Amino acid sequence: MLIVTTDRLSAFDVILPDPIPDKGRVLTAVSGFWFERLAHIVPNHLTGIDPESVVKGEDEKAQVRGRSIVVKKLKPLPIEAVVRGYIIGSGWKDYQKTGKICGIELPKGLKQAQKLPAPIFTPATKAESGHDENISFEEVVRLIGKDLAERVRDISIRLYKEASEFAAGKGIIIADTKFEFGTDAKGNLVLIDE
Repeated sequence: MLIVTTDRLSAFDVILPDPIPDKGRVLTAVSGFWFERLAHIVPNHLTGIDPESVVKGEDEKAQVRGRSIVVKKLKPLPIEAVVRGYIIGSGWKDYQKTGKICGIELPKGLKQAQKLPAPIFTPATKAESGHDENISFEEVVRLIGKDLAERVRDISIRLYKEASEFAAGKGIIIADTKFEFGTDAKGNLVLIDE
């Protein structure tokens, strides 16, 4: 399957009228970097096929150049695998209301954007439209089964830890991140791009 990343920008399910020049190229390069850097932890869906080899004519080749990938088509899991190392965003809102994020009890008195004692797995729904909603680990188990849920959680935390440690060495904080996974015909877990 050919995935092309455009320069369009969407916010809250609205595609804005003005594209960001080269956004697609930058996002493709960033994704490629992380897929390569983290491939030793979990396989990903990249095939290594040159996107220009699957389109016709110079015009189409120019349209996909630097902003596309050819991937294995997999069955996506119906969850977003979110890992948080800092308390920010929707996690901060949940914590303020309940002292928890996705059912995980956190220490009292945390401040907004504070680093957590250890990264936590805070999954979300994969909404067809609208916004994803935080869910508990128990809900993930109900959706995909205990074994797969545990594998997704453990691999996601390992991916986050390695990526955040690398980024910290470059002066960058990864507060939280979202991974998406799919399974192949044999049931193997594979990291995928949206």
